[in-house]
Amino acid sequence: MNSLDEQPELAEPYLLGFLSSVGLDVEYTRAEGNTLYYEDPGHGEVAVFDAAGGYGSLFFGHNHPEIVGLAKDLLERRAPVLAQFSRHRDANAVATELNRIVHRELGSDEPYFAIFANSGAEGIEAAVKHAELDRVLRAQEIAGQLADELAATRAAVLSGDAVVPAATFRELGVPEAAGMTGFAALVAELDRRNAAASGRPPVFLTLEGSFHGKLVGSVQLTHNAAYRTPFTALAAQARFVPHGKPGALADTITAERRSLRGLTVRHGTVEVVEHEFPVIAALLLEPIQGEGGIVPVTEEFAQEIQRDCAAAGIPIVVDEIQSGMGRTGTLLASSAIGLRGDYYVLAKSLGGGLAKTAVMLARQGVYRNEFELVHSSTFAKDGFSTPIALKVLSMLEADGGRAYRLAEERGERLADALHKVRVEFPDVVKDVRGRGLMLGLEFNDQSESRSQLIRDGAQSGLLGYTLAGYLLREHRVRTFPTASAGNTLRFAPSVFVTDREIDQLQDGLRAVAELLREADEARLTGGGATAGGAG
Repeated sequence: MNSLDEQPELAEPYLLGFLSSVGLDVEYTRAEGNTLYYEDPGHGEVAVFDAAGGYGSLFFGHNHPEIVGLAKDLLERRAPVLAQFSRHRDANAVATELNRIVHRELGSDEPYFAIFANSGAEGIEAAVKHAELDRVLRAQEIAGQLADELAATRAAVLSGDAVVPAATFRELGVPEAAGMTGFAALVAELDRRNAAASGRPPVFLTLEGSFHGKLVGSVQLTHNAAYRTPFTALAAQARFVPHGKPGALADTITAERRSLRGLTVRHGTVEVVEHEFPVIAALLLEPIQGEGGIVPVTEEFAQEIQRDCAAAGIPIVVDEIQSGMGRTGTLLASSAIGLRGDYYVLAKSLGGGLAKTAVMLARQGVYRNEFELVHSSTFAKDGFSTPIALKVLSMLEADGGRAYRLAEERGERLADALHKVRVEFPDVVKDVRGRGLMLGLEFNDQSESRSQLIRDGAQSGLLGYTLAGYLLREHRVRTFPTASAGNTLRFAPSVFVTDREIDQLQDGLRAVAELLREADEARLTGGGATAGGAG
């Protein structure tokens, strides 16, 4: 039997080749707090500051002792992990506690019902499915109302209590005819038009720069065309609204609106009536766009979204997968900007860095009981992840919400360090963005660098991974660029990030900025890695 080192690479070998080309092919062997460890042959164990924080999954850090202790206890007492189709008290406790916190932050007491999932992307898929089910049921209600109106109108025409005026024929472009012959022609034309309008596939709205996952449905809501385009035919389509552009959302809603027409009787005459038909199933947004470059939604834009969606009857799905769970100083980053969602999706840090879990919350006013019979997930709402999620919530709320306050304070300290790098290197660093412990530092475009390697990396969109490789190799800092904005490095450490770790990151970023300023590709790559792709 071959040793592990002798086995061929079959687990995503191309990706491993890319990681190797930029110096990120490190195998970590141990983790605690904000530190990952790997073995360096001849030098022993090497400690790395994990500034990426599991892409926002490690609010309490790696292997927090309280969470590990609970996980051990669950396994040692043989807690039933997979007992589907039964009562789940811990899941209900998680939903109850989430409701308590959400009500506090929103100033509302309307219940949110919980659908559990395994990952953020699956939680988004659940929200999308539920919103579509709600849209379909609303459409059926409208169709029933139209049928009732038509039956009543037909009866009135048959009895002679109503007549069809010439204006009604002209409005629908139907040749005028007497009695039921003319009425039947009107109905046929209405059926044709309504079939065309109601037969349109649903549309989802989201923002330019959005990232909501890479599953069949969620990838169509992700703005990055490289992720989305190969699979366009597989799922519902999205309309991408310019981020923060006043009036753009209202214009998009107007362009997509459709109505169904029916016939009713007013004052003894038959008239055409219109019923708004739900084409737009939902609007999805991240309060702080993660993979789009750590771009926050402003309070003003949030108010515009709330107003326009309410006026059009469009539910709002708030993706709090990266930004939620205390990372910005509140459970919901959206609550701080005055945005109230009809749906919320929480994941990542909900599992405490150990359990894979997520939850979709649906407001009572939009919730459809039928959804629970047409949607399920084998490993969701299980006896391992839900007690851990409950523990995480209790840790967030402990000591009067100390973790929220600490996230704000540590976030301010981290942001201050990033801003100092920007001030020192204004020709290299373009911007610092984000809130709390979800921050990004954007470099200026390097596509005109004197270094061909840096220039090629910038033009391919992959330079950020070379910068991350340098930080890992030379400064023992682990971070990555955001997926759809390669010039932006992301930082989402745990709430326990220390001043020493922040200073370590600041020193590394200063060195990166200096190398970019000097176009020093030899030091940037260590003479081995490349900036352009898998080698």
